[in-house]
Amino acid sequence: MPQGFMEIKLDLAKTPFNLDYTLACGQVFRWEKLNGWWRGILRDNVVKMRQNGEALRFQSYPRKVDSAFVWSYFRLDDDLPSIYSRIRKDRYSIEALKRFYGLRLMRQDPWECLISYICATNKNIPAIKDMISSMCMRFGKKILVENETFYTFPKPRDLAEASLKELRLCKLGFRAERVKATSKLLSKGAFNLETLKTLPYERAKKELMTLPGVGPKVADCVLLFSLDKLEAFPIDVWMKRIMLEYYATHFEPSFVEKAKAKKLLSPREYETINSFGRKYFGEYVGYAQEYLFHFKRCQ
Repeated sequence: MPQGFMEIKLDLAKTPFNLDYTLACGQVFRWEKLNGWWRGILRDNVVKMRQNGEALRFQSYPRKVDSAFVWSYFRLDDDLPSIYSRIRKDRYSIEALKRFYGLRLMRQDPWECLISYICATNKNIPAIKDMISSMCMRFGKKILVENETFYTFPKPRDLAEASLKELRLCKLGFRAERVKATSKLLSKGAFNLETLKTLPYERAKKELMTLPGVGPKVADCVLLFSLDKLEAFPIDVWMKRIMLEYYATHFEPSFVEKAKAKKLLSPREYETINSFGRKYFGEYVGYAQEYLFHFKRCQ
């Protein structure tokens, strides 16, 4: 990377942050750690980054990514100590917060987040990473850094104009039609993701769910990870397990039994669990979700 390093000095007492926990907790799919450095592609730039105590060092290529962007991307403006005090509700949440102290939600690019989570439907994290990597290699732009090739995330038009055969070669399966149809709407300007930031959570979720391939869970992921809706509460198989194991007493025994027996939740069951989580943890339920999810996954 030809450009020099930039550094952000953090006061970890006021601004707790752990880069490793944040990038490894499953909310993003295009960061990899190699020889102690994290590398990802942000705003069509390859970014190399590491944390050493209170110092966050980073460099980017071909363009400079500044401190303000990094601060915003890692949501370092979120008052984490205050959020902790609001979501520290029980033994499970207290254990998860303690174990992954400093993990932060991130402000992803809404377009990349949307397509990534449409691809994530019924897939585990390694398979999602594989799909996204294949799409980027096939439809993204090449960036050569120190004899290594990286690829940008494809633009809406790139995926809208791709054939279903090409998309399926990226191991998308049934998701290929959904990715193509949604990309078409966005490339034509028929849907604007950015405007959703200004809408209340429920309305933004309803709008998102008009897109092909976007159900309640995908909508909640996109709202939480890219559209500033910290009150979104995505429920995947891990969160379903957590809610029905640790929080079973908050539901009817018959509901728990029925939901446990099924692989996928019905829209009504999803809404029941989602509604409970949002009431129980409050406006920062998205943070509670990520901590519980990562805690359970790492056990």
